[in-house]
Amino acid sequence: MFAIIETGGKQYRVEEGLEFNVDLIKADAGKSLSIDSVLLVDQDGDTKIGEPYVKGAKVDCEVLGHTRGEKVVVFHKLSKKDARKTQGHRQDYTQLKVKSIKA
Repeated sequence: MFAIIETGGKQYRVEEGLEFNVDLIKADAGKSLSIDSVLLVDQDGDTKIGEPYVKGAKVDCEVLGHTRGEKVVVFHKLSKKDARKTQGHRQDYTQLKVKSIKA
């Protein structure tokens, strides 16, 4: 059984027991989180597709913690001038573990 969920403007394919990172969600580590924006649920070949979301479906997750991604270096240079700017960025993530999928 798997589901496709939407959080933070992105879509993720999840299964029970899967650990994955999503954009930062304000939730404490160790707490439970329920995601209601389920786009698709597949249970042994029986597929339910939402319009846009599947009614009554939800994915229960456990918040494992918060982390940061790899550093991305952003470099701007204007040609024929002595203008340069270097900037770095690290994205904040929340680690989730899927406990159950309810359809």
